[in-house]
Amino acid sequence: MSTPFRHTEPLPPRSAVGRTAEVYGQIARDFGIAEPSTFVVLSSAPDLLAATWALLRESIVAGPGGRTGKELAALGVSLANRCPFCVDAHTVLLHATGDHALAEGIAKGRRPPNEEHARVLEWGRRSRVPGGLGVGPYPFPREDAPGYLGTALAFHFINRIASALLTENLLPAGAQRFRAVRSLAGRTLARTVRRPALPGTSLALLDPLDPGEAPAWAAGRPVGLAYAALLRAAMSGAGLLDLDDQDLVEEVVQDWDGSHPSLVPDVFPDRRERPGARLVLLAALAPYRITDADVAAWRRPEHTDQCLVRLVTYGAFLAVDRIESAFCTQITQRAA
Repeated sequence: MSTPFRHTEPLPPRSAVGRTAEVYGQIARDFGIAEPSTFVVLSSAPDLLAATWALLRESIVAGPGGRTGKELAALGVSLANRCPFCVDAHTVLLHATGDHALAEGIAKGRRPPNEEHARVLEWGRRSRVPGGLGVGPYPFPREDAPGYLGTALAFHFINRIASALLTENLLPAGAQRFRAVRSLAGRTLARTVRRPALPGTSLALLDPLDPGEAPAWAAGRPVGLAYAALLRAAMSGAGLLDLDDQDLVEEVVQDWDGSHPSLVPDVFPDRRERPGARLVLLAALAPYRITDADVAAWRRPEHTDQCLVRLVTYGAFLAVDRIESAFCTQITQRAA
């Protein structure tokens, strides 16, 4: 039987218990999809699963700002990151908001005719480049910034997980490539997507003993605590590398300019010499290039699926943290 998962074999959601089962239940209620593979693939690490869901929910679902605008921002991010799985997902979700012509126009590579929509989509695209957004005004109301910034950061993370650990098929056999299927899938989600969601509900799923420090851009909204929780959970994967490799990957990502690394020459560490560092940097900068050979070179008997998930999410979050740091710098400059 075909599976959407690459490199791992997560347990089926019906076997979930405890916090994992609670997360799945909330996803089904508030996102409208009972078993989204982007979350199932993280289920071996419940803290990562809960924090990823919390960041998505408290930004794009329950955060400030209209859903259409935030879907456009997420779509721009996904296009910039070359994540076809998430591009298709947000195209379907634009159908769910009722923006059918907008969804299909973007799917065909057209610029949205509405200037506000076009600027939000481009904002999402440019957010991949650390500092690429400049210090000009936002293409959305300032009071909605926590929702939009959280959405961009959530999908810079989720894009990398999807590209690294999932196939490109949002639906079986790639059925999402057909307009009628995209439209129908969106209509089935319409009631959930258009229903108001109460902010903060997902925070009960997070570790109450160490809430972490919410970033200033969140302006006291629940999305800030969700981001802090994901930072804590994702960075725990650093322990799977030795200190030299940690220093290497963090230095490379800190110097990253947002570009997609060249194929020739291969600029990543040799998989035979530094397989863990190679996987982390691929996850951060070009997750769609992770191969079976890369994973096999790193795998040891003690390396479970959870270990691989934590290693990949560590790399993914290093890139997110680089982008978020640039956001914070620009916010400070705006306020000056």
